[in-house]
Amino acid sequence: MAILKSCVLLLLPVAILLLAGTSPAVAQLEIGYYSKTCPNVEAIVREEMEKIISAAPSLAGPLLRLHFHDCFVRGCDASVLLNSTEGNLAERDAKPNKSLRGFGSVERVKAKLEAACPNTVSCADVLTIMARDAVVLAKGPTWPVALGRRDGKVSSATEAADELPPAYGDIPLLTKIFASKNLDVKDLAVLSGAHTLGTAHCPSYADRLYNFSSAYNADPSLDSEYADRLRTRCKSVDDKAMLSEMDPGSYKTFDTSYYRHVAKRRGLFQSDAALLTDATTSEYVQRIATGKFDEEFFKDFSDSMIKMGNVGVLTGAEGEIRKKCYIVN
Repeated sequence: MAILKSCVLLLLPVAILLLAGTSPAVAQLEIGYYSKTCPNVEAIVREEMEKIISAAPSLAGPLLRLHFHDCFVRGCDASVLLNSTEGNLAERDAKPNKSLRGFGSVERVKAKLEAACPNTVSCADVLTIMARDAVVLAKGPTWPVALGRRDGKVSSATEAADELPPAYGDIPLLTKIFASKNLDVKDLAVLSGAHTLGTAHCPSYADRLYNFSSAYNADPSLDSEYADRLRTRCKSVDDKAMLSEMDPGSYKTFDTSYYRHVAKRRGLFQSDAALLTDATTSEYVQRIATGKFDEEFFKDFSDSMIKMGNVGVLTGAEGEIRKKCYIVN
């Protein structure tokens, strides 16, 4: 029923104000924005996404991550999709983004939309819809996606390195970064739940396993048995080949098991472990970890994704509608 209700909402061509005190740009995002110019936009994206995720279920996490990494740098303007050019190192080549995947899938969906509705649907909107559909197809919640974003023309690796929430982040740093995007501490606890999907390369967490500090070889906030298990996969801090599931045993399914791992001190990143060091985030982790509040988490995640999808959007005459997502027009 929840999915059916959301699908009905998606058809309503009414402008919606998604955030209290929202910027004028967000106010111009609309449910049904393409109702006259590309009425089947969401159906086209969903059809292609079903093929993509059916063929490669492990891509759900990376496609969701692409949207996250886009919105945290210059807002949700598809700047993460741009290639580097002579004289400019783009976001996708920043160190934190070296492991991003799914660019080809975005181009594939964009090409379908260009064939159906040339020069109409922005890459920023494509990525936002794909992220929602990735969650849905991984058995997660759905939510209405207001559309009308425009594509940015600037992409900077330096900005990406400075603005993305780091895997080693503690609560003060993470809350500061989130606050700069109009996201609060609850959004931090909720959106961390996206780590239920996907895998991570060894260098992003190896510092927790080897030479953590002068006093400890391994991070004491990490369960020792889990640390031993991780070391069998991650042989050194320089091991770039091995991948570990962020939500072991369930990394292709969107569920609440991530919180159970974190509650047992088995979160992969320092930023996961940090959730237990703050009263608000720890309470949320412990509550969702009981398995009794899955629907509450699904609703919270939907609400936080809507908020994040509104960060720094370009609308109206700002930016452009890229023909190909990896290059400006």
